[in-house]
Amino acid sequence: MKVQEVILRAIGKKITWWQAAEIIGISDRQMRRWHRRYEKWGYDGLWDRRRGSPSPRRVPLETAQQVLRLYAEKYFDFNACHFHEKLREQHGIQLSYTW
Repeated sequence: MKVQEVILRAIGKKITWWQAAEIIGISDRQMRRWHRRYEKWGYDGLWDRRRGSPSPRRVPLETAQQVLRLYAEKYFDFNACHFHEKLREQHGIQLSYTW
């Protein structure tokens, strides 16, 4: 069953809100938040407003391209740890190891 179907059943009082939370796999507290948002803004209040916006920690495209170019042309035989060290020491690229 899709999340939308479960919400519609809870709205139509065919199932309780806590049963809907159990089916969807979220906590009772989160379902209470969804219920309040539904009561305040209707069905549109249930949509996640964060979707579609980029991460504030996103790596700029130019930096990613520079890292890929360096790896392909100069450091192709390095492992990830050593490549990361060279990026920091010689090129001043301060990305995390797991970026």
